[in-house]
Amino acid sequence: MMGVQQKCRPRTMRSLAIVKTREDPSSAHSCVLTIERLQMAQDNYHVPVLEDEIVELFAGQSTGVLVDATLGGGGHAAAILRVAPQLRLLGIDRDPDARVAASEQLVNFASRVLIVDATFADLVAVLARHDAFVAGEPVVGVLMDLGVSSHQLDESSRGFSFRVDAPLDMRMDPTKGETAAQLLSRIDQHEFVRLLKANGENRFAGSIAKSVLTRQPQTTSELTEAVERAVPMAARRRGHVATRVFQALRIAVNDEEQQLVNGLEAAIDTLAVGGVLAVISYHSGEDRVVKSVLHEAATGGCHCPVELGCVCGAIKRVQVVKQSARLASVTEIERNPRSRSARLRVARKLAS
Repeated sequence: MMGVQQKCRPRTMRSLAIVKTREDPSSAHSCVLTIERLQMAQDNYHVPVLEDEIVELFAGQSTGVLVDATLGGGGHAAAILRVAPQLRLLGIDRDPDARVAASEQLVNFASRVLIVDATFADLVAVLARHDAFVAGEPVVGVLMDLGVSSHQLDESSRGFSFRVDAPLDMRMDPTKGETAAQLLSRIDQHEFVRLLKANGENRFAGSIAKSVLTRQPQTTSELTEAVERAVPMAARRRGHVATRVFQALRIAVNDEEQQLVNGLEAAIDTLAVGGVLAVISYHSGEDRVVKSVLHEAATGGCHCPVELGCVCGAIKRVQVVKQSARLASVTEIERNPRSRSARLRVARKLAS
């Protein structure tokens, strides 16, 4: 096992002071595990997408707390903190590998950073639990970088990718909840078809659901094989045939859609007037949810006929900065292909 004889370096120990982990830092064994996880995580966390745009949005905010609600490896957070000394950062992530990687990335800002084991849907409760860190200052920004990270895809044991054979897990937090294999053991065919269609797998949803549930796959390779059996070679679209199936299962295992709705609502509720909410999504389902929630907040839920004007007394909660999503530049896409599918939507909190 790599690093068994290695001692904790001062740099790593400093990072542990700002990360909330499930291991006991006083244990030599946990120290070894942390070093191993840290090395693995730092090697393959993705380059922050739309970094310049995100820094521009938050760098000029007034003194207060920025919530990075999907902290990941801490790339966006580090870029913002470098140019915004007036901000302190509350970082949220339910992936223990992410928290370890981010603690190292942000070690030079340790006095301004608190990293928490939670999901963004729990934002209100997180702020309440850590009111000493917030210290009565306003929440001037919330950042959400959605989806699965490059690290989660590349780490074979997590089961997010069809590229490597692994147990069919897919949990963002591998210590909680049911795995994808367990989900498939209890879901009925009708519900699985609905899930696949909601994630863009329309034409062959029925045959894929039947094939997968009949075979009850326990590994990523078994799932991929079950999907391939259900889709004729001639009908396979561009890209891997199992892509949308893996995406649909990941979203269901981690309750991502409801988590996103709750997280967006919590972000809007907690932002101070003038605070900025920035959300980066990577597929149409995520972007559709973000667009819908922001539209509802921007109209106050008003559904009055346009020709009559608003007569329901709806109160607008945010101003959507731009109706269309911001996209990565050609230059960024060439440098970082992951940014090709990124969609950034931004809203600013209004006075009620």
